[in-house]
Amino acid sequence: MVVEEGRHGPSRNLAAVLWDMDGTLVDTEPYWIETEFALVAEFGGTWSMEHALNLVGNDLLVSAEYIRTHGGVPLPASEVVDRLLDGVIARVEERVPWRPGAVELLAALNAAGVPCGLVTMSYQRFVDPVLRALPEGSFRTVVTGDRVRVGKPHPEPYLRAASLLGVAPQDCVAIEDSNTGAKSAEAAGCTVLVVPNHVPVLEGERRVFADTLAGLGPADLAVLAPLPDGGSDPLPESLE
Repeated sequence: MVVEEGRHGPSRNLAAVLWDMDGTLVDTEPYWIETEFALVAEFGGTWSMEHALNLVGNDLLVSAEYIRTHGGVPLPASEVVDRLLDGVIARVEERVPWRPGAVELLAALNAAGVPCGLVTMSYQRFVDPVLRALPEGSFRTVVTGDRVRVGKPHPEPYLRAASLLGVAPQDCVAIEDSNTGAKSAEAAGCTVLVVPNHVPVLEGERRVFADTLAGLGPADLAVLAPLPDGGSDPLPESLE
């Protein structure tokens, strides 16, 4: 999909936009953190914000092993994941905490005919209530943590999403809020629009930063994609 010139540059061939979910589309990280503290306290362990922030963007089984080790939770990793999901889903069903500008940008991309995919390490049963709160078909494909062999920061999740959409990952823009997610998207070949949230994100060769998604439209994201003739220009440092 060639998107017309916007305030950040000329027309580009934006094949698809691949969205992270936690911390990017929805601000559910506080829900995960609350649930982690409650679970660790239930078994008499201690937890900290430092530990919680170390888990942002991780594969859930990796996070579960971390909680078992550092929080003293004597449950199998799979059961830790289930307990975490139960707690977060209950909170999301009460209120979906959208990130500023995310729903509006997603709607604008759909209206412009730009395919969108959701690429999250959360499991399908947690993703479902978020999807139900959006217009049907907002995402043409959804890749969840329980549908990949290796999670972020491995490139498999983003490679799978691009493949399901039938596009080349280097023609996609990924939107992420964590180093773990940005590494995954970069390794797959995507350009990454980083909107930091709860954790700082390092600069990178194919990372462009924005303070918020509010006010951004398809043309603004398209400046990060290749030119229709296959050429490319230096990426801007940020979208402001």
